[in-house]
Amino acid sequence: MRSKTVACPAVLADEVRRHCAQIAATARHVRIDVDAPIELGGIAGLDPELHFLEGSPDDVARYVLILDTINFGSGYFHELDTTTDAITERLTTHARADGPWTAEQLHALDANVVATTLGLEPSHRLTGLYAEALNQLGAWLPENALGTTADDLARRLSTMPFFADHGFYKRAQIAANDLHLANVVDFPDVDRLTIFADNLVPHVLRLDGVLIYDDALAHAIDNKHELPAGEAFEREVRATAVHACELLAQRANVPPRTLDNWLWNRGQHPPYSEQPAHITKTVFY
Repeated sequence: MRSKTVACPAVLADEVRRHCAQIAATARHVRIDVDAPIELGGIAGLDPELHFLEGSPDDVARYVLILDTINFGSGYFHELDTTTDAITERLTTHARADGPWTAEQLHALDANVVATTLGLEPSHRLTGLYAEALNQLGAWLPENALGTTADDLARRLSTMPFFADHGFYKRAQIAANDLHLANVVDFPDVDRLTIFADNLVPHVLRLDGVLIYDDALAHAIDNKHELPAGEAFEREVRATAVHACELLAQRANVPPRTLDNWLWNRGQHPPYSEQPAHITKTVFY
């Protein structure tokens, strides 16, 4: 009697790995030097001063989901004279004073409330996108629990339009990781996540010699020209960063998510902070 073959469900992070490996293999503008002498170490985890981690598990979980729901828009930051940390500080101050927004409050938020809370211009496009993203989260929360695996949560988060970053799923994956780091979940598959492909990690990899850009791409980034989302330059930068970090994580014997934290935190300081990362206006990072 033959045994039945049970199909294993696809893992979202493995879909990302395959997608990025395919792009890296045919990239025309980016080359990977995996043997570059990059430092493999650094700071990982969530900062308990910068982030609201001291509340009840439910409040901390909702805060993390709110934070990662608006974890995008760096391409607009120069127009608003703000930073990721500045927005996080404002959101954390609000959570500590009034508690994180409830699902009902999120569903009803408008740009004026978001602007007041986060210190943004009410009429700016990014402020409106943040309000829209938080409205989507407010509709998502009542029907969804955190679940028991990072993969399941990331897949359900990616049903929201602003999380549906096909091929990369940056914010869906980082939300699962941040909830794990905040100690409100214990996902057994968390180490299967890839890095969280944005513009800063590739920037660090470039300055450390791991990613080598051709002249046209380097000129565009160095002169602060926007790289349109989904076009060849932007797609190759993100995909080669993911693929390179898979190889580097193996060398360092750490999960890619830990390597991502090391690189992202390193990017906050000179010399990385003194040179421009690529600019893309997108809801995905």
